[in-house]
Amino acid sequence: MKPLQSAKIACLLCLAVQQAFTGGAQPVTRIASGYGHSLFLKSDGSLWAMGYNSNGQLGDGTYNNTNRPEQIVAGNVTAIAAGAIHTLFLTSDGGLWGMGNNQYGELGDGTYNLHTNLPEQILSGNVTAIAAGSDSVAKSPGQHAGHSLFLKSGGSLWAMGYDYFGQLGDGAYSTNAPYGTNLPEQIVASNVTAIAAGNWHSLFLKSDGSLWAMGNNQYGQLGDGSYNNTNSPEQIVAGNVTAIAAGYYHSLFLKSDGSLWAMGNNQYGQLGDGSYNNTNSPEQIVAGNVTAITAGGGHSLFLKRDGSLWGMGENDVGQLGDGTSVNTNRPVQIVGGNVTAIAAGNGHSLFLKSDGSLWAMGWNSFGQLGDGTYNIGTNLPEQIVAGPPGYNQIAVRLLSSGNVSLSFVGIAGTDYALDRTFSLSPADWLPVATNPAGPGGVLVFTNTPDPATNNFWRIRSVP
Repeated sequence: MKPLQSAKIACLLCLAVQQAFTGGAQPVTRIASGYGHSLFLKSDGSLWAMGYNSNGQLGDGTYNNTNRPEQIVAGNVTAIAAGAIHTLFLTSDGGLWGMGNNQYGELGDGTYNLHTNLPEQILSGNVTAIAAGSDSVAKSPGQHAGHSLFLKSGGSLWAMGYDYFGQLGDGAYSTNAPYGTNLPEQIVASNVTAIAAGNWHSLFLKSDGSLWAMGNNQYGQLGDGSYNNTNSPEQIVAGNVTAIAAGYYHSLFLKSDGSLWAMGNNQYGQLGDGSYNNTNSPEQIVAGNVTAITAGGGHSLFLKRDGSLWGMGENDVGQLGDGTSVNTNRPVQIVGGNVTAIAAGNGHSLFLKSDGSLWAMGWNSFGQLGDGTYNIGTNLPEQIVAGPPGYNQIAVRLLSSGNVSLSFVGIAGTDYALDRTFSLSPADWLPVATNPAGPGGVLVFTNTPDPATNNFWRIRSVP
């Protein structure tokens, strides 16, 4: 999330501390969607969940579904991943935790216990990224057979769980029970920067921008020009790939020029190429300005640079949020702007807005939208969690001394920079100070600018 607000302050003498009112509310900062459950983080590091809980994937100590968000962990959670019926998350110390289905070892705890309904620690540190594979329906030889990927701080790739189709990339096909491995195994030693886990296939990026894939390739989702499965990583694109997403049987990726590419199953138009034909080689869908992607069961979502949300593919339960239940094989605009993050599940979708609010649409039979109902679904976005008052906005207050106080409420722990320019034609932004937002998201700056000039100021998040 890259909030950016600007304010023109004439003769700004001092940027003092002003405690902004947040009312205890925290913006939502991260989201993840599984088969029938949803996860989100708030800026205080708390983990929340709702929806399908048959195998304890919500981690609340029960096996009961819930149609309202409930807090699972009070703080220090930094990343989340939702598989079909298992969940992974990271804590601020680099610890890896999991809950839910473990029939195929996807939690990596050394057992094949059917499930756990409370978070358990898998690794105590050095984990930097996670991905959870999703199986949409019961399929022989496994039912909701999942796999998991994670990265360590040195860029090494590790995997565990269901490996019938070679999706772990360890050089084997685990065709005998229990069809996988219950301990993490190293797949690539270094230089991996991003991971994505689909139904029975996996994608990853290396530091040189190359795209690699392994696992099931029945519909061409690996993009290698064939329909053959592979149990070892193979290079698909040599460079310039910046982001990846794996659906059940299709894959998406972005290039450094902002172009969107797709391959694999296109039964519902989820590739967005104007056809319903599968393809086993990457094809360009959008020429530029795409900034984020996510792939669901049979639908795809992406964001453009202007914050607009777009979607294509399956829409039978309103997962595209366009007000219809009609599939589409071309991208359609869902929201015109201010969207900052997206997540696509089996038949539901989540997104965040720049005010820290959470929105959802689509399938809701298990309560995965978190709207307090178990209605089949909704085909228009509905707000689930409101953004806190003042979030992502600068407040200006004149002090009795003639000085000016600025306050800003952002994401707790995120670094923000205060920039100044003396002109907007053109702007020459110079950083003046950088500070982290506090536990309540309140940003604190102290600075003494030049009182003899008009100053233009902005606050931005620091990558």
